[in-house]
Amino acid sequence: MKFFQKEIILPRFRRGFHLVTDHIVGEFIEMKQIEMGILHILIKHTSAGLSINENADPTVRHDMETHFNKMVPENVDYFRHNYEGSDDMPAHIKTAIVGSHLSIPITKGRLNLGTWQGIYLCEFRNFGVNRHLVLSAYGS
Repeated sequence: MKFFQKEIILPRFRRGFHLVTDHIVGEFIEMKQIEMGILHILIKHTSAGLSINENADPTVRHDMETHFNKMVPENVDYFRHNYEGSDDMPAHIKTAIVGSHLSIPITKGRLNLGTWQGIYLCEFRNFGVNRHLVLSAYGS
């Protein structure tokens, strides 16, 4: 059994859904040593999430952003947590919906994703910060 772990820092992204698959794979070359296993990814933040979704058509990312903003709007009068900005509490709710971690199979040193699947950073703050990810790969 092999086990590798690395923390990486993503560049700042504006609010929205961003493909980060290539960034993760490029930063975690140790994964190539695993023939069969799992990559677990944790984002160490409460106002951004991770998802697997469409990687080809950018209109999907636009539509996701539009829907999430309608589903969880800003400036709602019953939000008490508002001292970090009107986008902060909605960001926490969106993160709870999307999630903060992923597990993806590794096969022959590569992520075993579907043809049209990619890893999204879901940035829910108006002005994103550098996001920290913990990448843990294990297998044989």
